[in-house]
Amino acid sequence: MIEIALISPAVLAIICLLLGRHTRAIEAISVAGAGSLLVSGSYLAFRTFDEGAIDEGIWFMDQFSGLMMFIIVLIGFLAVVYSVPYMRQEMATGEVGKRKVSYYYGFLFLFMLTMVMVVVSDNLGMVWIAVEATTLVSAFLVGFHNKATSLEATWKYLIICSIGISLALLGTIFVYASSLPVLGEGSDLHWTSLMAVAGQLDPAFLKIGFVLVLIGYGTKAGLAPMHTWLPDAHSQSPSPVSALLSGVLLNCAMYAVLRYHILLTHSPLGGGFSSGMLLLFGMLSLGVAAAFIITQKDYKRLLAYSSIEHIGIIAIGFGFGGFWGVFGGLLHMLNHSLTKALLFFGAGNVLQKYGTKNISEVRGVGRTMPFTAALLLLGALAITGSPPFSIFISEIMVLAAGIGQGSFLPVIIYSGILVVVFAAFMGHVVRMIFGEPPPGIEKGEISRSGLLPMVALAAAIMIMGLYIPGLLGDALKELIGLFGGME
Repeated sequence: MIEIALISPAVLAIICLLLGRHTRAIEAISVAGAGSLLVSGSYLAFRTFDEGAIDEGIWFMDQFSGLMMFIIVLIGFLAVVYSVPYMRQEMATGEVGKRKVSYYYGFLFLFMLTMVMVVVSDNLGMVWIAVEATTLVSAFLVGFHNKATSLEATWKYLIICSIGISLALLGTIFVYASSLPVLGEGSDLHWTSLMAVAGQLDPAFLKIGFVLVLIGYGTKAGLAPMHTWLPDAHSQSPSPVSALLSGVLLNCAMYAVLRYHILLTHSPLGGGFSSGMLLLFGMLSLGVAAAFIITQKDYKRLLAYSSIEHIGIIAIGFGFGGFWGVFGGLLHMLNHSLTKALLFFGAGNVLQKYGTKNISEVRGVGRTMPFTAALLLLGALAITGSPPFSIFISEIMVLAAGIGQGSFLPVIIYSGILVVVFAAFMGHVVRMIFGEPPPGIEKGEISRSGLLPMVALAAAIMIMGLYIPGLLGDALKELIGLFGGME
C-alpha cells in the first residue's frame, strides 16, 4: 500500500508533463489524482493511528509518519484544487503559457512524491536523499515565473539548502559510526534497527551527529539563523507552492530532525542534550521572526517569517518535552500547516487582484473581496494564536510544558514574543483589509472556486480549536512515549 502512495504522484507527474498544452485535461487529471492520493494517503495514516506501525522492509510508517502523510496529502490536494483557478488567472493575464502550466502540475506532483518519500523511508540515508530531492524538484517551482527576483531566490534556495544538506549527510555518517561497535560494519541505517540498539550507541558520535543533523536539516526547516533562504523562496513562489513549502516541506525537514531526537532520547545520552539544542534554536527562531514581522513591508514575506516563528514554536515544544510539550509540538505541526495554507491561498487572491506584494499598496480588501478578506482575517487571528482556533490550543500546550518543566525564563520570553507577534502581524493585516481601495481596483472575487479550499481550511482550524478527533488524539498520545515524554 505504501508503494501506491509513491507510484501515484510519479505517474501523475509524467501524465501532466506529457499532456503538454491540453490544460483542461491536466486540470481534471490533477484534481482527480490528488483526490485519489488523499484517499490512499489518509488510509495509510489512519491505519497507523488505529493499528500501529506498518513495516514493509525499506518502507516504514508509524503514527508519526502517519501524521506527516496526512498533512502532505491533505495540503497537497487543497493546493492542487486551488491551483486550477489560480493558474487560469495567470494564463489570462499572460503571466504563463499553457506549456508551462503542464510543467507546473508535473513538478507539483514530483514535489509531493519527494515529501512522501521522506516520511515513509525507514533508512536514514534514504531520508537524506529524499530531503535533497525535495530541494531539487521544488527549485523549479520557486523560480516558476522566471523573473530576476524569483531566479535569485531559487539560487539562494539551492545553495543554502545544499550546504545544509551536506552537513546533514555528515551527521548521518556520525550516527552510523555510533552503531558500528554494536551492529558491525555490515550494519544498515534503518531507523528501526538503530532504535533496537539505541541504548548501546556511542554517545560521543551521537552528540556530534545530532548537532550536524540539526543544523543541516534545520536549514531546510527554516530554523534561525539558517533561515535566510526561506523568505525569498516563499515570497517568490506561486501561492499554492508557497502553501506547500511553508505548511508541508518545513514539517518534513523537522520530521527528519525529530527522528534523530527520538534516537538520542533512547540512547545513553537521554533526551537532555537534543532537547536543549531544540529549545535553543527554537527560541532563536522565535526572536528573529518577531523582529522581521514587525518591520515587514511584503505580505508574502510576512507569512514566510511567520512560518519561521511557528517552526520555532514546534522546536520549543519538543525542547520542553514532557507530555504537553510533545503533544503540543505534534499538534502544532498539523495546526500550522492548515492555517498557513489558508493564508497563502488568501495572499494569492490578493496578489492577483492588486498586482503587488507591498503591504502599503493593499487597502480595502474587505470592500473589493469580502469573502477573501473574511477568511484572511480569520486566518490571521488563528496564526497569531487567538482563541478559539487550533493554534491557540497547541501554543498553550507548549506554554504549559515549559511551566511544568520549571523553565520560567524561556516561558516568559516565549509568551512575550507571542504578544509582540500578535500585535505586529494583526497590525499589517488590518491595514490591508480595511480602508479605501486604491483607484482602479474593481470589486469582486478573483475566483469563487478558489474560495472552496480556503473555506475547508477555515472550518478545519475552527473545529480543531474546539475538538481533537479521538483517533488523532489517541495516536498523538501513543507517540508521546516514543519521544520519552510520558513523565
